[in-house]
Parts: sequence; structure tokens; C-alpha cells
Amino acid sequence: MPPAPASTSSLALRLRLQRNGEIILGPGRADLLTHIAQTGSIAAAGRRMGMSYKRAWVLVDSLNATFRQPLVLATKGGAGGGGARLTPLGEHLLAAYRALEAATASAGAAHLSEIEAALAVPPAPKASYDAPNDH
Repeated sequence: MPPAPASTSSLALRLRLQRNGEIILGPGRADLLTHIAQTGSIAAAGRRMGMSYKRAWVLVDSLNATFRQPLVLATKGGAGGGGARLTPLGEHLLAAYRALEAATASAGAAHLSEIEAALAVPPAPKASYDAPNDH
């Protein structure tokens, strides 16, 4: 899971690593890897995140194709059941990404506070009032 915020700011930083404009690793992909490591299943990881099995597989395929070696190894189902696990590279890159998230949150905390202090106070939500039906 993502690291806890470094401050009490209501603002949040979301770290996305891009190469040539394409996201190669971001919060969603990192969470998917985390859930795969926890559940041993791409399908279960996707369900935890509210995504379809197909979407989870597309993201895993993309991750595996992006790096020199796969980040996730999957075994086909059958009598013994299938499964998935992170490779040593997958574990290493996930840890590196989480460390980078934590470092970014820590380094940015004071700046987020400055920006938050300059924000206008959001208006209070309007009360919803449905007039009674006079008919």
C-alpha cells in the first residue's frame, strides 16, 4: 500500500514514472503488484482493486513487457490451481518505487503545506431541498 502522508495536508502527491510519455510505473500498477504479492493471484489482486480480470492481465502484460525481465510470473490453472508471484526483479522494483514515493512525500511536505495555505476555502456543500409535491 502507499506510504502514509508525510503531513496532515489534504493535498496529495501521486508519483508516476514515465518514459517517452508512457506511464511505466505508478500508484495503480504498484498497488496491483502489491496485491499480487499478497494474494498469489492476478484475478484476486484485480478484484481487490475493483478492476476486471482482463484489465489486471493487460497491466501485468504491460509491466512484463516494459522491463528487461518479467515482474510477475503466472502459472496456468488446472487441478492444482494457477497462481502468480512477483519475480525477484518485481519485488526489487516495487520496493524501490515505494521508497521513492516515501522520499517524494517527505521532500514535498513543506511545499504542499505552502500550497495548501494559499488555497481558497472551499464553499460549504449546498443543502439539498426537495420541495414537497403540491399536486
